[in-house]
Amino acid sequence: MLPLEGLTVVSLEQAVAAPFVTRHLADLGARVIKVERPGAGDFARGYDRTVHGDSSYFVWLNRGKESIELDIKAPEDRAVLDAMIASADVVVQNLVPGAVERLGLDAASLRAQRPELIHCSISGYGTAGPYRSKKAYDLLVQCETGLLIATGTPDTPSKVGTSVADIATGMYAYSGVLAALLQRATQGIGATIEVAMIDALGEWMSQPAYHAVHGGTETRRTGAKHASIAPYGPYPAGDGNLVFLGVQNDREWARLCTDVLHRPELVTDPRFVGNPERVENDEQITPVIAEAFAGIDAEEIVARLDAAGIACARLRAPSELMAHPQLQARDRWREVRTPGGVISAMLPPVSMDGQESRMGDVPCLGEHNAALRAEFATGPTEVSA
Repeated sequence: MLPLEGLTVVSLEQAVAAPFVTRHLADLGARVIKVERPGAGDFARGYDRTVHGDSSYFVWLNRGKESIELDIKAPEDRAVLDAMIASADVVVQNLVPGAVERLGLDAASLRAQRPELIHCSISGYGTAGPYRSKKAYDLLVQCETGLLIATGTPDTPSKVGTSVADIATGMYAYSGVLAALLQRATQGIGATIEVAMIDALGEWMSQPAYHAVHGGTETRRTGAKHASIAPYGPYPAGDGNLVFLGVQNDREWARLCTDVLHRPELVTDPRFVGNPERVENDEQITPVIAEAFAGIDAEEIVARLDAAGIACARLRAPSELMAHPQLQARDRWREVRTPGGVISAMLPPVSMDGQESRMGDVPCLGEHNAALRAEFATGPTEVSA
């Protein structure tokens, strides 16, 4: 059995953060029932049509779930939803602020009837404070937490290229649900979980905040280079490709100077003696590395860096991820069915010895309407403890 087999999750979810939580729960064996708006469904279904006619976001986030269309303001559909929740172990929701309270689907209302229920709410800015009623989307939370100011080139603040605020929020909510399940198993009580996007991404931005507040200056935007570690970033090879390298400590700096750059005198140069000095004088390090790499192709540079124990990487495009030799060698891809066809889906990052995650199909909108309406028409036959 997978760790969460036998558990039922009912999710009133949309977009990225909450579906990210429940997809991971489904991968671990939980039954996840996704409640969608009739006719339209989760609006992430319409973000694009790139994967056999379906949204790349949706197929990424919704494998292994059952989809039912419910108008939860209609009495008949609300009765179905209430019956599903009565048999659920976990309820997850990320509706607009105030919606679950108006509908009586908030944690206080549901757990008053079933204290053992685990109820997880995801919001943009939390349930109190002046921002509590504001809608929040990924880019906007990146703005509010300072991530845009810390990312990009000196001239242009830039958005992170993935839905980092949503993903951070989803991962904290996922770990919160798992912790609550453990608490229920050991103490017999449920939990009310709240995760705000500003808190999740704010946690990730704590180091730049500390650096800015206590250092007296905002984090520098340095493009693909690291703002507070040097040398750490891209350097051109002789064949025109870029090689990224990262030096984390003085020992690695010494190895880079002696074994790769063949400039041992730089090890004790006062300009580069420690990381703060190297950051301050990074503009003087860059031409030294560029000169050493000028007559060598990227493959040879990577080989030399690897031999010296210097962390390095080649610059790859997202389109190359599925063919990455390391992921291929470790058999990290599985076939998953989507409404439009079969795709390769990556196994979840956490591997458990002797178990493989359930990599279920991505559902069509309302694919399980008939089956779920029949199952929950007269309420649950058994209530989870």
